[in-house]
Amino acid sequence: MKKYILSILGGALVGGAVLTSFVVPNAKAAPIFSKTEKKTEKTVPKNAMQMKMSFAPVVKQTAPAVVNVYTSRKVIRREVDPFFSFFGQGVPRERTERSLGSGVIVRSNGVVVTNAHVVEGAQELRIVLSDRREFEATIIAEDKETDIAILKFDTKGERLPVLTIDDSNSLEVGDIVLAIGNPFGVGQTVTSGIVSALGRTQVSSLASFIQTDAAVNPGNSGGALVDMDGQLVGVNTAIFSRSGGSNGIGFAIPGELVQRAVESALSEGKIIRPWIGARTQGVNAVMAEALGLDRPQGAIIDEIYPKGPADKAGLERKDVILSVDGTDIFDDSGLRFKLATFTPGHKAKVKIWRDGKHKTLHVRADIPKEIPARDELVLEGTNPLSGLKIANMSPALAEEMDFDPFTKGIVITARSARSYSARYNFRAGDLIVSVMGEEITGPDDLQTILDEFEGRRTWTFSIERNGRVTKSRIRF
Repeated sequence: MKKYILSILGGALVGGAVLTSFVVPNAKAAPIFSKTEKKTEKTVPKNAMQMKMSFAPVVKQTAPAVVNVYTSRKVIRREVDPFFSFFGQGVPRERTERSLGSGVIVRSNGVVVTNAHVVEGAQELRIVLSDRREFEATIIAEDKETDIAILKFDTKGERLPVLTIDDSNSLEVGDIVLAIGNPFGVGQTVTSGIVSALGRTQVSSLASFIQTDAAVNPGNSGGALVDMDGQLVGVNTAIFSRSGGSNGIGFAIPGELVQRAVESALSEGKIIRPWIGARTQGVNAVMAEALGLDRPQGAIIDEIYPKGPADKAGLERKDVILSVDGTDIFDDSGLRFKLATFTPGHKAKVKIWRDGKHKTLHVRADIPKEIPARDELVLEGTNPLSGLKIANMSPALAEEMDFDPFTKGIVITARSARSYSARYNFRAGDLIVSVMGEEITGPDDLQTILDEFEGRRTWTFSIERNGRVTKSRIRF
């Protein structure tokens, strides 16, 4: 059986790549697939003359705002030298890894949106405009969960062309779209297609993707998906493919999420994703029948965070969230995506199913709170944990560390390179459950226990890592 792979579109800079780009007709007519100002009516070609009309005006309007993003980083790899091969030893060698992607200018002063995976680990960033001018760039904010990164470069006072983000959620299946980017590093290209689906949540744990059949390939990551009005409706991010090349199924992050990420990065210096403090899962056919629903729909609440927004709004376990501000919810990813498009403090209208009846509540989406306070502490003394930085886990800290917001306990946030703890296999993200058989309730509590057993030669620990608790004994 042939297997499909979901591939991100960022590609390595390789030589010899050849790609035939999409060529638009030569006619200079205005776009024919225009929308009204209210975007309620769509038109389709009525005759052969209209079929020959060109996308060129839309391309001329939008292409200058699409840029290439080049990244590089130095890595050290251990390679086997022929001289040492007999002994099986490797020689560390430093090499530079380069990759490319695309980006979109969304502010005339040099603010660019791209994918987080394009700039991941980058030590050097360069933005190349469509006219081949190059600029060094820095990362303002990035969020791996949404796969969005916001960059900034110095335009030296020049006002650059930008794309207006369409966050109106007016895109429909069947709309014609253009994908602009730099596939395989051959230079800027344009491909056309239609929106083949909306709200694809199975691709990611958070995003609700636009699916398009416009050809996208490695290097298109972060590039623009534009409509016939020349507005940015999405940012290309992934492809579904057998070979890693375009097979007509591409995914783009919707404009409403892109707009919120840009606003958050510019105002807060980071990408903030509001939550309501409820753990949910999608409703399947068996659950729908048991709940009295006529079909599988919504996200059922499994757990509510104490004193969180959902708790304060009166939501309960086993409530099924059917829609948020008029947007139908089909699973947990769809709910998280919708919440991510809100500004903190937004009061959302939530339609739920409870005890066989529909009910409407208003829930204030908010940023995860630091409750309890993290109370960070660097452990000291003559013990195996000395040199670890620990903190109380909270929804806010969990968000920073890409943890489940419902995670509780004492977490390791950092480890000193020159400390007793550096000798052992402790990692940032480990939860310290118990030491010497005593349960840990707080940072100060842990330090007290370590002081109590100061000088012991044998230590026992219970550590939770990746959801699994393991017990270990250390001879100190």
